[in-house]
Amino acid sequence: MIKHIVVWKLLDETPQHGSKAQAAIKGKALLEGLLGTVPTLRKAEVGINGNPDTSNFDLVLSSEFDDWAGLHAYVEHPAHKLVAQFIGEIRSDRSAVDYEF
Repeated sequence: MIKHIVVWKLLDETPQHGSKAQAAIKGKALLEGLLGTVPTLRKAEVGINGNPDTSNFDLVLSSEFDDWAGLHAYVEHPAHKLVAQFIGEIRSDRSAVDYEF
C-alpha cells in the first residue's frame, strides 16, 4: 500500500475564490469528491487546520493507493487535474510525502 500525504498553505484571499476559509471548505469538498471518482484512490481523509497558529499549513490530504501505479493513475486522472488546478489557485505553499506501508 502507498500513503500519499499533501499539505497546503493557502493564500489569505483570492479574487476568484474568496477568503482562506471559503477556499479551504471548497478545496476539502473537491478533494473528498475524488473518492469514488478516481478508481485507484482507496481511502482519503481531508482536514482543515483548526489551530490558529499562522505558521501551520491550512489543508491536508491523507490518501491511500494499492501501489505506485495506482498513485500515478490518480495524479494523471482528469478529475484530479481539475482539483489540482483549483488548489493551485488558492495555495501559497505545498509539501508532500509518499511512502509504502
